[in-house]
Amino acid sequence: VKYVRRIYLIVVDMEIRVDRRYKKQSYTIGNLYIDGVFFSNTLEDADRGLDSSMSIDKILDIKKPSITAIPRGTYEITLDVVSPKYSKVQFYKDVCNGKLPRLKNVKGFDGILIHAGNTDKDSSGCLLVGQNKVKGQVINSKETFKQLYKILQDRRNKGEKIIIKIL
Repeated sequence: VKYVRRIYLIVVDMEIRVDRRYKKQSYTIGNLYIDGVFFSNTLEDADRGLDSSMSIDKILDIKKPSITAIPRGTYEITLDVVSPKYSKVQFYKDVCNGKLPRLKNVKGFDGILIHAGNTDKDSSGCLLVGQNKVKGQVINSKETFKQLYKILQDRRNKGEKIIIKIL
């Protein structure tokens, strides 16, 4: 009798989900979940109804640069790109060496990041994390970002692909 030993390596993707809850004229508040567990609130620019299934022409027709939320859809996140803007900021140098979480292949958008900030003026189309305890804002954003980045980095170091679903 011959015994064959097989080892299977299963790599589970990390799933971040953003459920948009409050869509206002200049901002959007949502909830961010990691693998189905609530983590923090989010703040984005105005949701103009964009969806990743739309044509690039339609997205660009509706989008208002720097004041439009990310199109609904599923995106991969990378931690491998240095942000030209934020890599000079001491907070990001200390936390992530200037390599902020970046959403890949967002149709009609470039350089979409997850970062700290408090109001829609800090967003410029990016996703801010924190606690929504002030109407139209998130607070404790830097601490929330540090916690999120540590989780993302740990999971990536385990070989997991990081996916974000914007709903």
